[in-house]
Amino acid sequence: MNVGAQPAETGTPLPGMQLAGQGSLRFLGFEIYRARLWVSPGFQPEDYAAHPLALELAYRRDFTAQAIAQRSIEEMRRVGPFTAQQATRWQQALQAALPDVKAGDRLTGLYRPGAGTVFQLQGRTVGEVADPAFARLFFGIWLSPQTSEPGLRQSLLAARTPGQP
Repeated sequence: MNVGAQPAETGTPLPGMQLAGQGSLRFLGFEIYRARLWVSPGFQPEDYAAHPLALELAYRRDFTAQAIAQRSIEEMRRVGPFTAQQATRWQQALQAALPDVKAGDRLTGLYRPGAGTVFQLQGRTVGEVADPAFARLFFGIWLSPQTSEPGLRQSLLAARTPGQP
């Protein structure tokens, strides 16, 4: 896939999920990735960690697993507190679970409440971080009101309004 192409449309990552919204992350005018959020029935944005969900990132640039893990830990600090030991453990686990990505790659995180996160590249499982606290904070990068990208959060939650089933 070339950098200017739209990400390939895929089916829902998990049975029973529906697309909630999509948007792009840009930095200095450059598109970093396009994101799509799938949610399960009953999903409420204010309680995003209560139900399974899936977040797909279609990368427009190349990144190492190390760079993704490091930036993820930085962004997770905005969502909630954790210890230096947790940060070290989580960064190592995330770096081990993620592949390096190239422009055009689709990396999907599957959130499993109470269990952790499974990562898929192009629909194939590549790794897992089996820590519920990590998973809640990780998906908070995009879904928490404390996100550094409120516009992207709003786009991802576009189809969801308070009180909507």
